[in-house]
Amino acid sequence: MPELPEVETTRLGLLPLLGKVVQSVEIRYPTLRWPIPKHLKQTLPNQTLHSLTRRAKYILCGFDTGTLLLHLGMSGRIQLLDRNYPPEKHDHFDIQFSDAQVLRLRDPRRFGAVLWLDNHHQNHSLLNQLGPEPLEASFNANDLHHTFKNKTLAVKNAVMDGHVVVGVGNIYASESLFRARIHPETPAKNLTLKQCERFVTEIKNTLQDALNAGGSSLRDFFGTDGNPGYFQQEYFVYGRTGEPCKVCAKPIQCIRLGQRSTFFCAHCQKRAT
Repeated sequence: MPELPEVETTRLGLLPLLGKVVQSVEIRYPTLRWPIPKHLKQTLPNQTLHSLTRRAKYILCGFDTGTLLLHLGMSGRIQLLDRNYPPEKHDHFDIQFSDAQVLRLRDPRRFGAVLWLDNHHQNHSLLNQLGPEPLEASFNANDLHHTFKNKTLAVKNAVMDGHVVVGVGNIYASESLFRARIHPETPAKNLTLKQCERFVTEIKNTLQDALNAGGSSLRDFFGTDGNPGYFQQEYFVYGRTGEPCKVCAKPIQCIRLGQRSTFFCAHCQKRAT
């Protein structure tokens, strides 16, 4: 699943569309996670794209009369293409702009989303209960320590809760915990303020490093220009079961937490006694 760095990389790749006017909309397969609104074929033409922002893993496209919400789901990707580029099997949704560029959503597993929100989109149920953005100052050690103090679940699962902080998915949770030298099964309530300070720092560093590398391309993710991300080449633990730790050379281990594979180094991330 694309995580925050991949979604932000996609958003940045769409910035050339700002100020452009929609010419037409094509819906080839309307049944994604939720049905694509049919009225978009009438609503969007002749509207100007004024803003491109991101909240958690949602890309928010601000038009004259509302906001188009895009989500990549499990396997989606968005490309910028010439209008003459033929659609392929899983290309479900196009926005053609007046300069002949096309925003195209490809989603083989159809867990993505295309929704139309009014001008008060921040009150929408998908957005109004989200936690802070991890790369902003609102995500800090003091607040995280306070949030964790009554949470008995494993810190790996706790940090992946979008009410705690958004966008820290399975890959970046594992990587950040390794960098912070915190065992993923540690109960969240047991983290000290000092550990939370280190954890917040490493979450920010890990996500920024991933952004700088264009995200991670494991199966389906490619940027809007069709190029893959390269952060997977820098993984310390994710997907490296049995391989030597890059720090201590002990084998990387894998366990299941919350039905997700969780990777760590038992030597570098010692369980608290």
